[in-house]
Amino acid sequence: MRLGLALGYWGRGPNPHHLELAQLAEKLGYDSVWTAESWGSDAFTALTWIAAHTSRIRLGTAVAQMAARTPTATAMHALTLDHLSGGRMMLGLGLSGPQVVEGWYGRPFPASPLTATREYVDVVRQVLRRKAPVELDGRFHPHPYRGPDGTGLGKPLKPITHPLRAELPILLGAEGPKNIAQTTRIADGWLPLYWSPMRTNVYEASLAAVPDTFLIAPMAQARVCDDIAEGLLPVKAMLGFYIGGMGHAARNFHADLMARMGFEAEARRIQELFLQGRRDEAIAAVPDAFADEISLVGPRERIAERLDLWRTGPVTDLLVTAPDPNTLRTLAELVPTSP
Repeated sequence: MRLGLALGYWGRGPNPHHLELAQLAEKLGYDSVWTAESWGSDAFTALTWIAAHTSRIRLGTAVAQMAARTPTATAMHALTLDHLSGGRMMLGLGLSGPQVVEGWYGRPFPASPLTATREYVDVVRQVLRRKAPVELDGRFHPHPYRGPDGTGLGKPLKPITHPLRAELPILLGAEGPKNIAQTTRIADGWLPLYWSPMRTNVYEASLAAVPDTFLIAPMAQARVCDDIAEGLLPVKAMLGFYIGGMGHAARNFHADLMARMGFEAEARRIQELFLQGRRDEAIAAVPDAFADEISLVGPRERIAERLDLWRTGPVTDLLVTAPDPNTLRTLAELVPTSP
């Protein structure tokens, strides 16, 4: 199991410690570093900055939102950064949800998310492989565009720039069972948002036909500390926001996932409180047990025991969100790395 550092997206402004954490992770032998985006900072600019100040560590987006860019634009970002970084780029993509896609990006959420994802990945693959001009008779991402409001003058094109790697890794941040199963067929890896090594049965059916080279890279908040309850507070704050506010009351993929993992009543209660504006109560309603299962929090000895559980499953890469150098160093000592 390799270690990765997940930096997430910015809050109110740039995090002044992200670059030094990425450089420390590289020094400690971490395999990868990942950036994200929501409705603020973008994933690719921050990742390019890190690429310019590192030399070995692999670079990933976890995740870049599909609604933010056409698939060809995303492929351009990926092939450009892959060249600039000497072949270190990994492209993690996510569909997001109706609230963000329609509220922030101002476009309709696809009626068939699986089809839209499949077409998106198809176009990106065509660009990166550069075997022929990009063509797709698609429902959501047709190339060339032939819609009734177009000119009809579009022509198939292939990238001017020759991609450095035709098979640049593509990973998907899928959550639903059908989406995860499709991910194993069309992508090189999967980026689970919540992963409990105690409930891997939740994903067994979706992962039944995983190729040997397939990457499973869940994200987990990590913190070495003596007070477990205090250490879990940032995890509960994240869960309260995602489950309560990152989606509509009638359609929230994060809440649905928590429900499938055995916490349905708690997920609906968190949603209810958050949507009533009772955010502190929503965070407090997040079960400590759930927050603890999907994170690595506590004294060094406890984290070492928990890591044994993570190693027994199909996880290939553990992407940790660690707020301090001590936690990064501790994990590097507990998980053998190759500096």
